[in-house]
Formats: sequence, C-alpha cells, structure tokens
Amino acid sequence: MARLLVVDDERGIRDALIQLLEYEGHEVVGVADGAEALLAADRTEPDVVFLDVKMPGMDGLEVLERLRAEYPGVVVIMISGHGTIETALEATRTGAYDFLEKPLDSDRLLVTLRRALELKGLTRRIQDLRHRVEGRDEIVGDSPAIRRVLARVERVAPTDARVLITGENGTGKELVARAIHRLSPRADAPFVEVNCAAIPSELIESVLFGHVKGSFTGAVSDHVGKFQQADGGTLFLDEIGDMSLNAQAKVLRVLEEGVVTPVGGSEPVRVDVRVVAATNKDLEAAIEDGVFRKDLYYRLNVVPIEIPPLRERREDIPLLVAHFVRQLSEGEGITPRRISDEAVRRLEALPWPGNVRELRNTVERLLILAEGNEVRAADVERLVGMRGGGGGAEEALLELETFQEFKDAAERAFIAHKLRQHDWNVAETARRIGMPRSNLYKKIEKYGLVRDA
Repeated sequence: MARLLVVDDERGIRDALIQLLEYEGHEVVGVADGAEALLAADRTEPDVVFLDVKMPGMDGLEVLERLRAEYPGVVVIMISGHGTIETALEATRTGAYDFLEKPLDSDRLLVTLRRALELKGLTRRIQDLRHRVEGRDEIVGDSPAIRRVLARVERVAPTDARVLITGENGTGKELVARAIHRLSPRADAPFVEVNCAAIPSELIESVLFGHVKGSFTGAVSDHVGKFQQADGGTLFLDEIGDMSLNAQAKVLRVLEEGVVTPVGGSEPVRVDVRVVAATNKDLEAAIEDGVFRKDLYYRLNVVPIEIPPLRERREDIPLLVAHFVRQLSEGEGITPRRISDEAVRRLEALPWPGNVRELRNTVERLLILAEGNEVRAADVERLVGMRGGGGGAEEALLELETFQEFKDAAERAFIAHKLRQHDWNVAETARRIGMPRSNLYKKIEKYGLVRDA
C-alpha cells in the first residue's frame, strides 16, 4: 500500500481519483489547492502526488517546484485539462515523472502509478544500498592518530589536490581514498580503482590508458582505459609502488598534460581526473633504488596521508569490533553475538600484523565458530590464539599426532599469514620469504589457500 496525494481544484475529479485509488488499496489524501498540498505533503510524506496544473492561487508548476525542492524523494505526476507540449516539457524539466491529460483514462493512470511506485521502490533500494556501502566504507575510530587522518581528509577532499596515502596492508587506504571522493565535488562522478600490484606489467598500460583493436595479440576490440572511465571523477591507483617504470612515465605524462593515448592509438583523449594513489612501500627508498620515478613521486605526493597501523591505535579496537559485529550481522546474515569485555581485551592485546582487515576477518570467525550466545575470552584463545603469547594456535600445533602433520600445519599457517601480510601479492610474498614464485603457487594449491573476502 502506497501513500498518495491528489491535488485538484475540481471536486468531482478529485473525488473520482480518490475513489479509484482507494479501491486499488492505497492510502489517499485529497486537497483542493497548492497551499493545502504543501501542508498535506509535510503531514503525510506521500510516495506519489497527482498534481493538477491549472489551479487558483499557486499553480501546479509552482507547487511541483516546491515539492521537488523540499521532498526530493516524492514522485509527481502532473494532470491537466489544458495540456500543451510546452507545459508538459516545462513540467518534465522541473522534475515531473509523467504528464496525463484530462479526461483521465483509468487504465493508463493505474499503469503510470504502478511504474512510478516501481521507480520509488528502486530509488529506495538504491538509497538503502548506498547507506550499506557507506557504512561498510566508514572509517571507524576515535584515537588521536585516526582523528588526525580524518581531519586531513576533510581539509583535502573539497580540493582537486592529488593525495598519496601510505600505510601497511590492511590499514584502510582504500577507505580513505573513498572518503576523499565521497566528500569532494566529484562525489556523483565515478570512483575507479586500479590495483597496480594485481595487473601484470605487460597489461598495465592497456588497463590504464585503453587500447585500440589489433594493437596487440588478443586485442579483438577497442577498450576504454581506467583514466577515461574515471573522467570527471577520481582514479585510485592502489599499490602505485608496484607499477613498472615505463607505465610510471606514461602516468606522469597524463598528470602533466591531462591527456591519454590508448595503446596502438594515435589520437590523444583529454581527461579530467583527480588521482589518489596509495602504497605500502617506502617510495623514497624505491627512488634511491631506481625503481620509482622521483618526478612522479612529487606529482603524486601533493598532500600526504599516513594511516597508522592498528597496533598504534589499540584504543580503537573496541569500536572496530562493535562496528564489525553490526556490519556482519546486518549485511552478511551472520547471527549477532555479544563479545564480552574480557574477549575484547584479549583482542586488544594481539599484534595484528594484518591490521584492520585481519581484525574484521577475526571477528567474523569468532561470530561463526564461537559457542553460545556470547563470544568469551576462551573463544579468542581457542580460535585466534595469542601469536607468541602462549595457548591457542601453538597448543593446537603441539597436539598434532605426527611430525609431518605438524610441518604441514605450520607451513600452511606461515604461508597464509605472509600472503595476508603482503595483501596476497604472490611475487612480493615469494621474494620476502625467499621462495621461488612457482613453488609458492604450488604450496597455495597444495593447502587450498584462498584470499579472504
């Protein structure tokens, strides 16, 4: 059942419309003029308004303009016995959903109403989804360290300045980038993300700048690159430190000239893009090593934002735990449980090498696997362990029957931990642990390791 408002100064038409719409099961209020319409809209918050054009005093077009300004979610259908193309166009430009002429055809009116309500429902679902997404992307914390990050985000977001976000894996660099976009004048334009570490070096230029058909083997059609996709909005270059020097040179040219040239193409394309970059690497050290361009670093690092690791803002852990419990319960369908104060204190004591991402995955595991209606400290010990503080994972390993089982379990845990620590960058993980990349791929397959969602 929808809430409807009928506005018409002709009583016979108004009463007939009310009767028809109430028969269809809707809640209907009828009024005779524009001033009453605005009062009724404030009182009833209608889903759809049927609004006559010609009325004494305030006419329908003026009422329409007021309704769209004060109640942007309402759907307005104009009705008139003096309809002209000019009036219909003006009503549509002002925000009317449709324009019906008198005498009204009942079937057409009901079809128009049904479509209007479908639009209303779709709009509401989009708003709900947006709220859920923004809730998921919320930066949670009240520590001095995170307040400094938020203060800088608020200052830089309204500008077009480029931002370089640094921090360990899992600290929330993408959340900060999305917050900058959401608070900027570009918020209604695209936010396009590129994980430079996840794209093979031979494909990064095609991904960023696009390509034309036939420019290389496998280029069976033209492809629009990420810079063009983000035109008018924000391009987030995640893990910029893993980009090849050749691609870095071309990104620098785009930042300097504001144009991209697709691979295999000859015609440059102008783009208006704000670039936000992020990395977990020390780019100044990378410059010294000759693997990152100094001029690109200065172009990107106009406003630096460093995100602290979770171990440096442990006072935020209780807030984050409560946030993840609510988020997982509402969005993932996981049964909500209370996490005891003692369990939270145990979580605060952990080292969190995987930072906020690891904490979220841990909370999800506890909610799924803990017994009873409350997650207790013993559940943290059993399901998470103290990672060097005794109990938990170490005790589970020592309880295995054979040495081979112990070796396999320890190796699996070690590789899984290192992959998470390096954000599942297999090449970087293999280099850090001193293992050939091909061997690491075999270990991942052997132990059935998959990246956390």
